[in-house]
Amino acid sequence: MFRSRDALRDRIATYGEIVDAGGAVIDRGLALAMDAPRTVTGEDVVELHVHGSPVVARETLRALLHAGARNAGPGEFTRRAFLNGKLDLSAAEAVADVIDAESRAAARAAQANLAGGLRAAVDAARAELSAVLEELAGAIDYPDEVPEPARERVRDVVDRVDVALGELVHDWERGRLVREGISLAIVGPPNAGKSSLLNALLGEERAIVSEIAGTTRDVIEETFTVDGVPVRVLDTAGLRTSEDAIERIGIDRARRALGAAAVALVVVDGSRPLDSDARAVLSQTRERPRVVLFNKRDLGTAGYDTREDAEADAITGQLYGAAIADSMSTGAAQLYTENAAPRETIEAVRRAIARAGWHGETVDLARPHLASARQADAVARAREALVHARATLDAVEPLDLVAPELLAAVAALGEITGAAATEAVLDSVFARFCIGK
Repeated sequence: MFRSRDALRDRIATYGEIVDAGGAVIDRGLALAMDAPRTVTGEDVVELHVHGSPVVARETLRALLHAGARNAGPGEFTRRAFLNGKLDLSAAEAVADVIDAESRAAARAAQANLAGGLRAAVDAARAELSAVLEELAGAIDYPDEVPEPARERVRDVVDRVDVALGELVHDWERGRLVREGISLAIVGPPNAGKSSLLNALLGEERAIVSEIAGTTRDVIEETFTVDGVPVRVLDTAGLRTSEDAIERIGIDRARRALGAAAVALVVVDGSRPLDSDARAVLSQTRERPRVVLFNKRDLGTAGYDTREDAEADAITGQLYGAAIADSMSTGAAQLYTENAAPRETIEAVRRAIARAGWHGETVDLARPHLASARQADAVARAREALVHARATLDAVEPLDLVAPELLAAVAALGEITGAAATEAVLDSVFARFCIGK
């Protein structure tokens, strides 16, 4: 189905015609042959480069199928690369993460694993445990010739590997947030400026802004980014006691959104003393990651100035949060002017959201991280085996009883890179791919 004057040669682009089963020309383009094993899959590969018309692509695929080819199964190219030793299993999963990435941060994090960062961390842990196992095996098989490893050194290795795996578990949550984003609920009493703040964060007039309390009746969902990480933000109805049946439905939805969000952005009217509604919201969000904005500073600061009173714990006791005072009362339009204070306020709110979402830590997207529940489960089983090994050491049991637990830990870690993966594990990994890649 490809005709050219020149024969195809390894890694030489060749110009020619793509033809259908009847010999009619579909398109004129390039064929690029790549001989094994220096290919992504380790097999012979031919790429056809055609023009971008959907009709040309469809007819080219139809000609390929007529010539005897078949559509690749989900993840088949990546699976072949794994089976031929071109990728480890964690890197293969990272290919799917790169394809699915919806933000720059998610793509960068996936690229870190694709480059072998996770494999290096897992292989280092397996190597330490395997070295101890080799010494134990020698002592068990040849007790008169090979001495047992020192109990203290075995304990040091177990502790050191457990700490390293603990860091990976910690980064599992980090990786999940990078991929899925931070869920943020904007909550507060009615007419506190929540919708104006949403518009400012989005940079567009998304929510209706009005001086009438209770304007927002339903939950509005939008997305913006902070340092390349998506933030899924929900603007909610004002939280207060209401006799209005429709408003109560909106308030119930607001409470559910607050319960499901990772971070609460609490907006209260800081121009007047905190009323019962403001105090209730501050109290409800006290024990969770949040950011508090005392709004309407241009009208006064009575609420912000009294934050050190009996309600102070509801503010200063927050986790990883920030208390910010500024004004959104003039609506979103002012926030887009050259006025420095509103811009600085929005940037301060964004930074505070990031700190709250990341639990006060700095995000290093280049660090290896666990990227799937399968990987997290494998590490959890490895750490459980190390807990049993530590208990055996603490009980001063014979040292050879530690060997089965260390073997279990090594096997569990091997599932991450594919060194000990079963066919069922491979099927579950590559089922994530929605395309042949």
